[in-house]
Amino acid sequence: MVERFNALADRDAFDFEAWFNDRVEPDRSWTVDESTWRFRYRYVPSTRLAGRILHWPWLVLGRRPDVLVSLYAEPSFLIGWALARLRGAKTAFWCQVTMDRWVTRKAWKNSVKKLVFPRVDATLGSGEQSRTFAMQFGTPADRAMCLPHSIDVTHYMSGAIEARPDRNILRADLQLKGTTFIYVGRLWWGKGVNYLLDAFAMVQRQSAEEVSLLLVGDGSEEAALRETCTARGIRNVVFAGFKQKPELPEYYAASDVFVFPTLGDPYGLVVDEAMACRLPVISTSAAGEIRDRVEEGVNGYIVRPEDSAVLASAMLKLSQDEGLRERMGQVSAEKIQCHTPEKWAEDFEHIVATLLAEKSR
Repeated sequence: MVERFNALADRDAFDFEAWFNDRVEPDRSWTVDESTWRFRYRYVPSTRLAGRILHWPWLVLGRRPDVLVSLYAEPSFLIGWALARLRGAKTAFWCQVTMDRWVTRKAWKNSVKKLVFPRVDATLGSGEQSRTFAMQFGTPADRAMCLPHSIDVTHYMSGAIEARPDRNILRADLQLKGTTFIYVGRLWWGKGVNYLLDAFAMVQRQSAEEVSLLLVGDGSEEAALRETCTARGIRNVVFAGFKQKPELPEYYAASDVFVFPTLGDPYGLVVDEAMACRLPVISTSAAGEIRDRVEEGVNGYIVRPEDSAVLASAMLKLSQDEGLRERMGQVSAEKIQCHTPEKWAEDFEHIVATLLAEKSR
């Protein structure tokens, strides 16, 4: 969100402040540098109770925003929403479809959504899936708005262009051979990396040429995944570890195809990063809004989650056709080039202006 909020601050159309629950999520290795933030921000006060961290939305009491845009998945968000609404603020929820297979669908949670969604002034979804999700819980169609995600397109696109002429240096350092498939993300069962290893092993058996798999990230399953490779004799799998944003374009540029085997993701910004680096994408259908970004057979393939055989078939097809990879990568770059933080800020500003012009619910 930092690039988006910086772009919003640069427009200087209205006064805004970002409130964060945490500096970084516990299972993430990101580096956070507030000195690069050009917007006002606060961290929401929290208390640990019975092993859980509770965030208190008292900031709403101390501030009188004209518009409050928040999430809704925690009680603190809903309390903050109710307080802001009582004070006459326009309210909107960030809304993303929940694809995660490990999430228990509880009736009481759905009942809460059915209670609050019709009463919010707008829901902001990253695509049609999220918009439909909001409407299923009572948001009127004219208040279920689309606000597509953005990435730092310039960073990834120009970074990959600069790195590509020397990509063989990194490939040699990492001992990458032949067509290289890259995955970027957590090494955790919910991302489906074990199915990716299964598929890659199939590709190795069927391919006449060498292929490689580059795993960029860390996580709780790394040791188990390494053990799987050793036990099954899966060759040419490189565990590169976690990489910060400045390093990523070089790794995308050293690769040929991006694979996202997730079992459930609200979105998956790494898909957009790979597209900006001119890579074709193979993703499961469990990534939110994936059909808005990946067009079947045009810039990639969409496969069923947990289906290693179908995933392997798509990987094999791309490993055998360099021209197809080039054409698909070009389309990926064209599709994502307008998804910039500046465009996001412009769209968000328009939504806020629309909310302020309308009567409160």
